[in-house]
Amino acid sequence: MPSKRRYVSPLREQSAARTHALILDRATQLFAERGYGRVTVADIAAAAGVAPKTVFASVGSKSDILNRIVDRGVSASGHEQAMKDLLALRTPESVLKALAHGTRVGNEEQFAVHEAIRKALPVHEDGEALWERATAAYREALDTAARHLHTLTASPSHSVRETADLLWFWFGPSGWRTLVVESGWSWDRAEEVLHHTAATTLASTWRSPAT
Repeated sequence: MPSKRRYVSPLREQSAARTHALILDRATQLFAERGYGRVTVADIAAAAGVAPKTVFASVGSKSDILNRIVDRGVSASGHEQAMKDLLALRTPESVLKALAHGTRVGNEEQFAVHEAIRKALPVHEDGEALWERATAAYREALDTAARHLHTLTASPSHSVRETADLLWFWFGPSGWRTLVVESGWSWDRAEEVLHHTAATTLASTWRSPAT
């Protein structure tokens, strides 16, 4: 006799998904504001308006929550489409302008996620691994941008690796945080200055390969 198939209510699934997302949203905010070590599952539950057992059932432990925050941040970054658009650009100037604006938007939108992870580094047992996982696609995108820049220039004054490192220095999360959070700059001003700095520094490589 065939076994009965378990009925899954679409409404129940939608409600569970909303609860899951709400828990992650509230946890991200709390981790970013207070620091991972100062937040408990009970704090997250209270902020989300659910019981602690609901947090465990929906997302897991506090460590599980941070892992899911990392995964969600990477998925939400949209880096794959951004790189497709960037690789279609045919001048160094347009590439650097796109990098300045794109990384600005990404860091502004993902600010709470980055802060949540950054503040977990001193206390989380896998903090460094989480940060590397959170930024791996970001770093690879800038490596790809560096390789693309070198196809658009005749005599680059830096190696591809050095160019990639400079792009990470200017447009990586630490550069944005230094100017916006630690120094109080606006996102607009930071974008303007980082773009100008990158363009000026790499100006010697901006000759067409045909010249």
